[in-house]
Amino acid sequence: MTDSNLEDPNAPREAEKYDNPVASREFLLDLLAKQDGPITLNKLISELGYDGDEERIEGLRRRLRAMERDGQAIRNRRGGYVPVTKAELVRGRVIGHRDGFGFLVPDEGGNDVFLSPRIMRALLHGDRAVVQVVGEDRRGRPEGALVEVIERANAEVVGRLVIEAGVAFVIPDNTRMTQDVLIPMEALGGAKDGQIVRVALVEQPTQRHKPVGKVIEVLGDHMSPGMEIDVAIRAHGIPHEWPEPVKKHVEDMSDQVAEEDKVGRVDLRDVPLVTIDGADSKDLDDAVFCEPTPKGFRLLVAIADVSHYVRIGSALDEEGFRRATSVYFPGRVVPMLPEILSNGLCSVNPDVDRLCLCAEMLINSQGQIIRSRFFEGVMRSHARLTYDNVAAMLLDNDQEERDKHSHVIKPLEALHSLYKVLRAERESRGAIDFDTIETKIVFGENRKIEAIVPYERNDAHKIIEECMIAANVAAGRFLARRKIPSLYRVHDRPGAEKIDDLRASLKEKGLTLGGGDKPTPADFNALIAEAQGRPDFATIQTLLLRSLQQAVYAPDNLGHFGLAHEHYAHFTSPIRRYPDLMVHRAIRHVLRTGSAEQFPYSHEEMLLIGEHCSNNERRADEATRAATDWLKCEFMLDKVGNVYEGRVASVLGFGLFVELKDFFVEGLLHITALKRDFYHFDPVSVSLKGERSGKTYSLNDTIRVRVARVDLDERKIDFMLPDEEEPSDDEGASADESGGDESGSDESRGDEEKSGSGEGGGKKRRPRRRRRRKPQGGGKEGGDKGADQGGESSGDSSD
Repeated sequence: MTDSNLEDPNAPREAEKYDNPVASREFLLDLLAKQDGPITLNKLISELGYDGDEERIEGLRRRLRAMERDGQAIRNRRGGYVPVTKAELVRGRVIGHRDGFGFLVPDEGGNDVFLSPRIMRALLHGDRAVVQVVGEDRRGRPEGALVEVIERANAEVVGRLVIEAGVAFVIPDNTRMTQDVLIPMEALGGAKDGQIVRVALVEQPTQRHKPVGKVIEVLGDHMSPGMEIDVAIRAHGIPHEWPEPVKKHVEDMSDQVAEEDKVGRVDLRDVPLVTIDGADSKDLDDAVFCEPTPKGFRLLVAIADVSHYVRIGSALDEEGFRRATSVYFPGRVVPMLPEILSNGLCSVNPDVDRLCLCAEMLINSQGQIIRSRFFEGVMRSHARLTYDNVAAMLLDNDQEERDKHSHVIKPLEALHSLYKVLRAERESRGAIDFDTIETKIVFGENRKIEAIVPYERNDAHKIIEECMIAANVAAGRFLARRKIPSLYRVHDRPGAEKIDDLRASLKEKGLTLGGGDKPTPADFNALIAEAQGRPDFATIQTLLLRSLQQAVYAPDNLGHFGLAHEHYAHFTSPIRRYPDLMVHRAIRHVLRTGSAEQFPYSHEEMLLIGEHCSNNERRADEATRAATDWLKCEFMLDKVGNVYEGRVASVLGFGLFVELKDFFVEGLLHITALKRDFYHFDPVSVSLKGERSGKTYSLNDTIRVRVARVDLDERKIDFMLPDEEEPSDDEGASADESGGDESGSDESRGDEEKSGSGEGGGKKRRPRRRRRRKPQGGGKEGGDKGADQGGESSGDSSD
């Protein structure tokens, strides 16, 4: 407490300026600094002796607001004021949550800082800001108050235009942005109610005002074919138009390799290298060849030499860096590099000369790389094969296919033999091997979805996967040995808290994870092997997946935990991943100069490049997930009322996420839609348990559900139980779950931003309803499918 008898030394100055002066800023800051913690306005009024003096109280309010505006003081969500202290300032990136709150991810690492909905009123997802930690939220996490917005991330917003009673606003498509954008009627640009529009923000949000924008593009009507991708591209800021300097750079490019560019390279054109990829793939960045040796195998992995054409500092390089990755939507690709490169000069198409950077590896009969080297080459693919072609030849012994490709049968058979050896070595070193299901959307006419089917993987896929992993390991070793700044693909070991949570859940199931404080991939694999055949195997696998970290690009080599490799770098896809291009540049520099000296990138620059590429990788994942979720909801629109069998994919305090077995589509069975009972969430067993009935819903339980409601705007599907009427909102509600910010809200910044690996990141809480018009389907508010890609699968195919 302060001495309330202290007088303001600046009182005479204030008296000269104002008829009814209040405490000066200096005095208020000193007063705030002497408090044991935040102090409310009412307490300040008492401290200053202003009780009953409404004019002075209003003057104090205005002064405190001005001090907030100028970054001298901040107010927490409980109304307490504290002075801004430089030592407690945190700078970072804002991650919005669809429930209105958010998090600041510190630039320097450490715990995320919780931002209340009130603080988030002045921020949008992706902004960079400085906050002061002013205490802890009810979960013990650091809580921040906004000091300064240092960078606005959103110059534009995409969403659906709503015009109601003479007021126009746009509901952002990105659900991490919960603020409607106001549109003056004169700034509609001819757009009509319900259309999808692109809006330029002319005013960013403040604590008191929503953002204001003007329509700059009408994308089309809500249900137009392909609209979901156009919206996802713009909503997530995916660069999709080539700048003029890039167009000029490529317009004079030939689709043939110049003869002078072949000089000085190793000639591989007579080596029967083959490309093996999907039937629809056009950006073919790798070719492989294998032959047996007395001690094992010789493997060549030839990768398109993108670094020859994309020179440092060029317009192509700047745009490639900006995009950082190709983005693969269902039925459409937004490439990292222009088509003349991605599908032409840098695509190792059959029977044409192509420049390449080649990894040559000698692999012993135990599957270990005993020697490797890199060199620049010129190659010619001898066959463009699909996974189905190769499977037919090697697995089905299809004589017609074998005769058609007789000139490459021997290297293909050697590749298959090598794969078996590499696979055995993978198991012996303990790489984590999860059995997950990927799906693909099958389109008919006008992009109408005909089916959602599992993506079948055969030995042909795995042959290429193991070859690419081997090349990536060789690249990682090369970079580490030469000590040259570059980017590794880092998959760090799980954090202690995640391991503790995992062990608690496993104990409930009578299982133990070995390895003490630092379990190894082999410990994970041993547990997977032990759980094989159990009815709850899928549940156990999901728990393991969620405990893993997210893979990132970084210049400090921490190894790849999931693959159990000490050195690992992405080398094999420079057409569509900028980190791979950086790895090529580092290798090429050493090949040409003999050392790491004078390489034009420093460790500090690689840190920034790695962070940029990791962020853009997540952005691409979010955009493709948004488009896919939209398509799945559209597919389910005509199925409202139908009953299907599903499995419980996730259990949270507010309900169950159920995946339909027929369609691989998820929806929410909210806790209020369960049988009339009080259900409590048990985080250890990951289940909902009925208080009266004893009924339990657990991960991977089989359950029949009725499709109750589909909402395209929110990309939500709601289920209900088929054998009873939907309960009212106050029936069956768990004591653990209620509305509002202080409920059992899962206030996490989203699984795609948090830890977890591969398929099966945790789902988010049921979001508070955002204003929407013309919802599709019937029933009550939908649930959020949430993120399903927390990080990189440990079975990284590096494709």
